[in-house]
Amino acid sequence: MTPASQAAAAHDFASNETSLAAQDTGHAAAPIHAPKPGVTATFITDMRELFKVRVTGLVVVTGWAGFYLGSMQSGISSVQRGLLDTLIGIGLVSAGSGALNQALERSVDAKMKRTADRPIASGRISLLQGILAGIGALALGAAWLLLHTNLLTVSLALLTAFCYVAIYTPLKRVTTLATFIGAFPGAMGPLLGWTAARGRIEWPAIALFAILFVWQFPHFMAIAWMYRDDYARAGIRMLPVVQPDGLSTVVEALFYAVVMIPVSLAPWRLGMAGAVYAVPATILGLFYLAYTIRFTRILRTTSETESRSVARDLLKVSVIYLPLLLTTLMVCAIAQH
Repeated sequence: MTPASQAAAAHDFASNETSLAAQDTGHAAAPIHAPKPGVTATFITDMRELFKVRVTGLVVVTGWAGFYLGSMQSGISSVQRGLLDTLIGIGLVSAGSGALNQALERSVDAKMKRTADRPIASGRISLLQGILAGIGALALGAAWLLLHTNLLTVSLALLTAFCYVAIYTPLKRVTTLATFIGAFPGAMGPLLGWTAARGRIEWPAIALFAILFVWQFPHFMAIAWMYRDDYARAGIRMLPVVQPDGLSTVVEALFYAVVMIPVSLAPWRLGMAGAVYAVPATILGLFYLAYTIRFTRILRTTSETESRSVARDLLKVSVIYLPLLLTTLMVCAIAQH
């Protein structure tokens, strides 16, 4: 349930490759069932990659923000148990979606340098094992949410998983609009948290959804530019691949960075937090916009190293901006209540 943009960002910041060490002692008496060095570590790493733990973590964090803010609207003072159950369910659905995404994209992943070592693409985990793990986590997450939250949250979670796996994933090789479509499931974390706490969709929940939706575009344009050669090699139709001069990539990033400022102020206008929230939210939005403007340097530089560095800086700022904004909102909401 993690948008692809969030998945690509996670893979940009860390690469976990573990080698299996083969050891031949040459002694017949050696125990034949002794585990090889590195097997356990490799298995753990593969599970983390298969279930996209970093991406799932981001989804869980945004779900936490939605649940917490929704609970405050209900006047709930003690939400720890309900919060934990909600985040477990959301995390499992997201993890299952990530595994199914990798199963569908195994041939594409194998063509890209940054994803070729994923467990299914590399063959360390079979296609059947990946599908079963994905379906199992997805089903368990949906059942958990049904048991501990409400039917609306379960329905939205399953719809999100379907859109991500069955629509967005195959569409990436067809049209650049896949990025826009993928932003919908990518923004569902806080909405799921809100409906788990409140049992209905309300304007504040839509405001949280909008924040996540708009935030993704500068974030993902930076990723798409950095890995445009990889995407081209795999036949994925991202803007930098279809229009390699970078102009459309810059225009889209700038447009959404500008829109991000009023959208980030929507919680204040809806009474979720007081006027004190508007000041840091605006400052953070301007900071995000400044780095997006800086991103336009990709149009002028002829150095690939500088071009990637500028894009990477925007990517880093984007993953700092979002948690800071949500934390500010929650702190200001606490002060108001």
